[in-house]
Amino acid sequence: MSEQNTQKSGLLKKFLIALGILFLLLLAFTGFNYYFKYYGPNVTDNQEYLYIKTGSGFADVMKTIEQQGIVKDTTSFMQVAYSEKYENRVKPGKYRLHKGMGNKKLIRMLALGEQEPVKLAFQNVRLKETFAGMVGKKLEADSTSIIHLLDSAAYLKPFGFTPDDVYVMFLPNSYKMYWNGSAEKFFNRMNDEYQKFWTPERKEQAKAVGLTPVQVSILASIVDAEALYDNEMPTIAGLYLNRLNRGMKLESDPTVIFALKDFTIKRVLNKYLVFNSPYNTYLNAGLPPGPIMMPSVNAIKAVLNYKKHNYIYMCAKDDFSGYHNFATNMADHLVNARKFQQALNDRNIKR
Repeated sequence: MSEQNTQKSGLLKKFLIALGILFLLLLAFTGFNYYFKYYGPNVTDNQEYLYIKTGSGFADVMKTIEQQGIVKDTTSFMQVAYSEKYENRVKPGKYRLHKGMGNKKLIRMLALGEQEPVKLAFQNVRLKETFAGMVGKKLEADSTSIIHLLDSAAYLKPFGFTPDDVYVMFLPNSYKMYWNGSAEKFFNRMNDEYQKFWTPERKEQAKAVGLTPVQVSILASIVDAEALYDNEMPTIAGLYLNRLNRGMKLESDPTVIFALKDFTIKRVLNKYLVFNSPYNTYLNAGLPPGPIMMPSVNAIKAVLNYKKHNYIYMCAKDDFSGYHNFATNMADHLVNARKFQQALNDRNIKR
């Protein structure tokens, strides 16, 4: 082989080696770029959750992601989304974001609808408007849609409730549900919980007390409003059942306060007792048309398992302990009432 051919062979070998190295570098770069695009950290810590509203399309999701700065590189996110065909698999929901998530992981979570359940807890809520506002802050369904159903006699009729008494359906507890549920789905879930609570055994208990389940809950709301301590609830429930059975008006101060919608009142004056309202049990016999607050499960159980006694009067103790003095006759009740009124005067509590 001539020297010239040897040189050409050497150059060709060097060229092939260089070409091989270039190919490997290109392959490495392509692989790194692929890995980084799909699996590299891209989610920021700007938002804790990504909310995708019902009816949203891919364009809506991209707009939210861009406006809220959810990812650092929207171009790579969009490329991976299209390669995973996410544009046809958008699902509404509340999705928890983690800083450093890659596009692939984020898109998989969104496409599969792996949203985080919402924890919804409520108790001691007096007004439907307040309740609707609480729910509206936790779920996609806004307070207006909740109130609309609460006030709709036609919608509530199949459930067996009216706008006056529907509040008894919502049993205070902590519930887990998905954020994107409609107002109707929320009502269905709450009705399911209500039906589970009212077992055949509890319905029999209510029948033995002489009340329907709805009436039990209405009375329980009054018991709840009167009692500061759960251990006094059965006694208070027994007292009101005694009055109902004797045809006496309940004469419950919390019903007057509810009728007035002034929950700052600490002293129920005589001028309040004549306020014209179906919820004023000083004016109207029997139970009010609906609950005066969301009755607790303990109060409902207290009515079903009321304490048997002969009390028909009660008055808060003058030591402001939160407990009550009970009486079987007006004379003893007046003694207790005067003590409490004097205690109010001593503390300058005038309303």
